[in-house]
Amino acid sequence: MTTTADSAAARPSPAPPPPPRTPGLAERPPAAPGQGWGLPLVVLITGMFMSILDVSIVNVAIPTIQKQFAASTQDIQWITTAYTLCLGMVVPGTAWLGDRFGLTRTYLVSLLSFAAASALCALAWDLPSMVAFRILQAIPGGIIPVVCVTMLYRIVPSERIGTAMGLYGLGIVVAPAIGPTLGGYLVDYVDWRLIFLLNLPIGLVGCVAAAAVLPRFGPGPRRRFDLPGFAAAASGLFALLLAVSEGQDWGWTGYRVLGLTVFGLLALALFVVLELEVEQPLLDLRVFRHWPFVNSLLLITANSVALFSPLFYLPLFLQEGRGMQAFDTGLLLLPPALVMLVMMPIAGRLYDLIGPRIPTVLGLVVTGYGMVLMADISADITRQEVVVWTMVRSLGVGLCMMPIMTGGISALPPEIVSSGSAVNTIVQRVATAFGLAALTALATTVQAQTLADRAALLDPGADPRLHELAARGASALYPLMRELQLQTMATSFHDVFLVIAWMSFAAAGLALLQRHGRPARAGTAEPAEIG
Repeated sequence: MTTTADSAAARPSPAPPPPPRTPGLAERPPAAPGQGWGLPLVVLITGMFMSILDVSIVNVAIPTIQKQFAASTQDIQWITTAYTLCLGMVVPGTAWLGDRFGLTRTYLVSLLSFAAASALCALAWDLPSMVAFRILQAIPGGIIPVVCVTMLYRIVPSERIGTAMGLYGLGIVVAPAIGPTLGGYLVDYVDWRLIFLLNLPIGLVGCVAAAAVLPRFGPGPRRRFDLPGFAAAASGLFALLLAVSEGQDWGWTGYRVLGLTVFGLLALALFVVLELEVEQPLLDLRVFRHWPFVNSLLLITANSVALFSPLFYLPLFLQEGRGMQAFDTGLLLLPPALVMLVMMPIAGRLYDLIGPRIPTVLGLVVTGYGMVLMADISADITRQEVVVWTMVRSLGVGLCMMPIMTGGISALPPEIVSSGSAVNTIVQRVATAFGLAALTALATTVQAQTLADRAALLDPGADPRLHELAARGASALYPLMRELQLQTMATSFHDVFLVIAWMSFAAAGLALLQRHGRPARAGTAEPAEIG
């Protein structure tokens, strides 16, 4: 006989109430890790590729835009400087945006905003309007990378994260490499405005695809926006990036650069104090308690300098020194981009099989060797040498970039991955800016000293040929001075590339501290160190 109590116990308990719907988006629960992550990954790669490509492709068009707007060299640089400054200010608040409005919605709005701002840049009628539109473009440009990485780690299972990040990394390393080629073609043969209009169809298609295939990651727990922390982080990053961007023109020991540097460091120190005191911090600084993540930031600093600095100096030497066209220079840099295109998925697969240590160490060593080869740069460098040297460097960068990033972020608990992604992005941007500024200062100093030393050896009184050329006038001396400038530029870049090589070798030693072995499967604890 069944009692009333037994009947009550046998009856199923009422189902819990459904979660509240996210306004404005149709419900689609997030896919379980490992179930259908390939197509969403392609969508995320598209958004990331577009945002990264814009950085390198715009640099090629700067001289043409300068002529059309009749701007000075110092003023035209604000097209890139304003973008970099705003980008650095936005990133610290991205984690809060993802929690407040949901990752999926934040991604969709950012993608559409980036495409719209790109269209406005194409319609710019003078330099102030271009700078204003670039600032608007930088706001979603800083949000997209952080949101993409956070979503990727929620979609892909831990045992396949290396493969996924290897594919995802194509947007990070290939876009800057093909940017000069594509941008050079558009500038030389079509119209520079197309470098911005190109983002419009990509953004629209990417947005439609994202709405169709991405899981719906709704808002997280409500937390108050940390305005004091954001103000401290944004102002500190703004001051440091401005000092780095203008240090060459203002003077590295000038009061403006030193004042900005001191203010920036103090503001960031204040940010750390505020984040440790508030109940709901803007960025969870617990990420720095995990040594694998901190180690990855150090490695990212070295690898970012090795990736982006040669993409600045080599085209500068080929175009200004050797007189090559932008499109020809871009074609010369296309084979290294293809090498990275092949290596990124391979590196991701290696991460899944053996962990980050071996591919990172090998990649950094090969990168350093490639930079040693590039240090042989000279006035009579051949096209074949440029291609071979840059392909070796790209082989190393493609092998280690994603294992470094993946190994660091994978060491974080899931609840602070978004903060880790934001810190990762900030470090990449700041390291690239500071590295480029420091290396440019070195190159300028070496070039000025070398030019002065060699010019002092040119004595018309001791060399009859020089005396004869001087008698013909300045036009006769121009080829000689041109050759002298090219040689001094090559000498300065030789020193720059050697510095990058030694940074890569030093980072390879640091990479020996990374974890070795397969990553832990989802639902199991990942050991702090294996092997």
